[in-house]
Amino acid sequence: MAKYEEDYDDDYGQDENPAGSLKGYKVVIILLAVILVAVSGLYFFQSHRMRVDFAVERDTLTNRILAVRNDLAGLQTSNDSLNMSIVLERGRTDSVLEALAKERSVSAATRRRYEAMLGTMRAAADGFLYTIDSLSRLNERLTTENLGMRRSLNTERLRADAAEERAADADIRIRQGQRVIARDIRITPLNANDREVTRVNRAARLRIDFVLSANELANPGLRPVWARVTGPEGYVLANASAATFDHEGDPLVYTATREVDYQNGDLAVGLYYTGSDISAGTYRIEIFMDGMAIGTAEALLR
Repeated sequence: MAKYEEDYDDDYGQDENPAGSLKGYKVVIILLAVILVAVSGLYFFQSHRMRVDFAVERDTLTNRILAVRNDLAGLQTSNDSLNMSIVLERGRTDSVLEALAKERSVSAATRRRYEAMLGTMRAAADGFLYTIDSLSRLNERLTTENLGMRRSLNTERLRADAAEERAADADIRIRQGQRVIARDIRITPLNANDREVTRVNRAARLRIDFVLSANELANPGLRPVWARVTGPEGYVLANASAATFDHEGDPLVYTATREVDYQNGDLAVGLYYTGSDISAGTYRIEIFMDGMAIGTAEALLR
């Protein structure tokens, strides 16, 4: 009888332990499943939120650039040179819109780059509007002056008034409508023999080419022009002495400079930069003259 009870106790103990272990495994599996569902939900929520934020940010940038594009589309003038510059700027805004549409994510650096381009385009649009308005007012005043001179040519008083009007108009020509636009901006890698190369890793220096557009209202003569080139890493390619020039009261490091003789017609200009930090990627070129930014462009060097 005692042996039977002992055998019974042993069998009972063996049956009870597997049931307890199985229950523990079930609890662990359930907990792991809950954790997996929670992590998956968090991941998909964050992914969805990132996609929504990116779409909103890209739409915002797109709308702001479109606003500049619409402003440019509404500008009209009888000045052929100015019209050409406006058309080129419209094409630039279209290129920026196409590039933005292809972006798959907007990092802080990408956002800063597009904000900088947007600021330059807005400044260009405002500059065109200011110049067109100045030309319109100048033409009105010249028309009024001509009528007055024909009607009052025999009186000394009216001759004096006409002289004052001409002086005022001359002052307007100096202060307004004298912006010279830099167009056809490009950058070319050169080897040690100044021959163009297709691969930037073979380049010993860079040539920055552009055309100063004709503008009959600008002052002719000698003046310096500066090029400021920002490399793929976001740094300005500086000359050996890291020299600067004054732009609206602030010193800016420039990449290359030279003095040109501008005579109100199209003038092709080439500047050179020699340095060891030439690498493949996208370069941003800014041209300055007469204390103003007169043109910008981007170029991809492979």
